[in-house]
Amino acid sequence: MSDYATLKRWALVLVCLAAADTVAADDWPIYRGPAHNGISAETGWFMPAAGLKVLWSANIGKSCSSITVVGNRAYTMGNKAGNDIVYCFDAASGKEIWKYSYPAKLEPKMYEGGPNATPTVDGKCVYTVSKRGKVLCLSAEAGEKLWEVQLAAKMPTWGFAGSALPVGDTLIINAGGAGTALDKATGKVVWDSGTGPGGYSTPVPVERDGKTAVVLFSAKSVVAVNADDGKKLWQHEWKTSYDVNAADPVMVDGGKKVFVSSGYNHGCAMFDVSGAEPKLLWANKSMRNKHTNSVVYKGAIYGFDETTLTCLDAADGQVKWTHKNLGRGSLMLADGKLIILSDKGTIVIADATAEGFKQLAAGQVLRGPCWTVPALANGKIYARTKTGMLSCSTFRGK
Repeated sequence: MSDYATLKRWALVLVCLAAADTVAADDWPIYRGPAHNGISAETGWFMPAAGLKVLWSANIGKSCSSITVVGNRAYTMGNKAGNDIVYCFDAASGKEIWKYSYPAKLEPKMYEGGPNATPTVDGKCVYTVSKRGKVLCLSAEAGEKLWEVQLAAKMPTWGFAGSALPVGDTLIINAGGAGTALDKATGKVVWDSGTGPGGYSTPVPVERDGKTAVVLFSAKSVVAVNADDGKKLWQHEWKTSYDVNAADPVMVDGGKKVFVSSGYNHGCAMFDVSGAEPKLLWANKSMRNKHTNSVVYKGAIYGFDETTLTCLDAADGQVKWTHKNLGRGSLMLADGKLIILSDKGTIVIADATAEGFKQLAAGQVLRGPCWTVPALANGKIYARTKTGMLSCSTFRGK
């Protein structure tokens, strides 16, 4: 690389880092949103009289990557013709602004294949993780590659799936027994937890004793580590068939508790993690999140128990209500309402209440199969199929 090219690359990296922490409240810059819990702070997005309108759609290739949105740009990933592709779209029109591709096998394995993780936008940088552990830093403006590294940890059976979590000057990734941290500016390893396979979930930050900790659902446990050095704070064994711990841990009561759930008939549990060791509060098989996530809101847990939409009491895990006919869907929450994507591509809006399932609106936006959680940003709902169709819709009428 020439001296000029090197200086240009470093200038772009510095611009990216300087612009971090400027994300607007209604943006959705990371998987499961800026609060890391699948809940958006956005209001005014649901105008039922307007009905659901599809604004635009795009063919992005096979993948389970969700969508992130910052400003007027939407980012996602797919795989076409032996290449992974990172896309940047104009959120208003669906026009492709840029794309970055690299050779990568589709590798279907009991599903369509393609990349699993979702792009993370931090300042003016976009960070991606491929199925085989290639981590990229791209400029959000033009998609120019700033750096690339290969994770040393072993690839899980279905490939790396957790998205990169920015914490300070590092990116934390679910790789190894309890995570791996990379320098955001260079990709250099800051700390790691060995070369064993990790879990499939995205790391979740939490404040503990005035410092930032990270909770990971690893291959065989739920574990918390110091973000600075990777030192373990606590760990609880959680072994699941095929080591599939895919749903993100959900922090509850300001980080004093954590909810975890896995499929393959394993079930769920709530732990008190305010002390030195996790304390089991309750556990059952009433919520088995196979590849999607639950949300916790006003004392209730909403999620898919395999193929049944279920609401649990967060205090004791008792079932409050169930609703079928949405298949193996996924959901998020905004302004007291559930935004549900059925596995056949129907968007359903329902009240987030433990009193019972109350549908407010519904509309078809895709023709399944849909396994990826929808995203809401600036009045627009983004959803995708595993086979490669992306849709952007709204209840605002325009």
